[in-house]
Amino acid sequence: MRRVIKFAGWLVLALAVLLAGVIALNWDTVRRTVLGGYHTHEVEPPDLPAGLQGSAVLAFSKTNAFRHEDAIPAANQLLKDIAKARGWGFFATENSAVFSPQILSRFDAVVFNNVSGDSLSEAQEAALRAFIEGGGGFVGIHAAGDGSIPWDWYRERVIGAKFTGHPMDPQFQQARVEVESAGHPSTRGLSPAWNRTDEWYSFEASPRAAGVHVLLALDEASFPNHKAFGKDLAMGSDHPIAWWRCTGSGRVFYTAMGHQASAYGEPEMAAMLAGALDWTMGKQRPDCPAAR
Repeated sequence: MRRVIKFAGWLVLALAVLLAGVIALNWDTVRRTVLGGYHTHEVEPPDLPAGLQGSAVLAFSKTNAFRHEDAIPAANQLLKDIAKARGWGFFATENSAVFSPQILSRFDAVVFNNVSGDSLSEAQEAALRAFIEGGGGFVGIHAAGDGSIPWDWYRERVIGAKFTGHPMDPQFQQARVEVESAGHPSTRGLSPAWNRTDEWYSFEASPRAAGVHVLLALDEASFPNHKAFGKDLAMGSDHPIAWWRCTGSGRVFYTAMGHQASAYGEPEMAAMLAGALDWTMGKQRPDCPAAR
């Protein structure tokens, strides 16, 4: 019996050492996903490109919670290519100190490229809010709407939907995406429907109730698993996946698609984001109410 107890003790110790090693090797991920994430907010802004003139896009990808390591650079490259093709300035950063009235005045639209967690200070939040409500454009991609940003105004008046989760086992599934509004610049020219693979977000309720205009929706019957750890995430016949709205005078676009880097090589995703930027930059209609 003593030998059994001794062996069990050594086994528990070995497992504890192994677990500690795994945690140590993956500490950053554990901190981001299990222990509440980071709470860092930069105070010294980066230098902007010397030649930043005319229309310009600011791409922000700070992640104080889960980080989409592969998707972020792929999305930034696509955004940069879109801006270059249109003759716009472009600047990508993870430094939250760019969110000041002075710096934001140099840009026409801000893209939250998979931003997650507590990434802005209160003063930086106030600067972004004033920018959007005063007529600035905003594009949110995937994790920008995953509920990890602890800011009620942002969730309610920018994203407009409360994230509840995404299916697991499998995490990535092919599903049918359907165009609900073909007249918006972000959907103009897209096929009425197509199949693609992603990590499919669900929300507590359809954002229609928040006054958004749905652009793309999921056909839930086209993918088999709607559960995560036993929780049913199905939204039924109304499962929006991309939409637009006016927040104050600002033009806001959000898509829940874009977890994998490969998404940003898809022609449909590229066309959608190009059109979304055209619209949020104020280059195409529909218009939002003018600032008072």
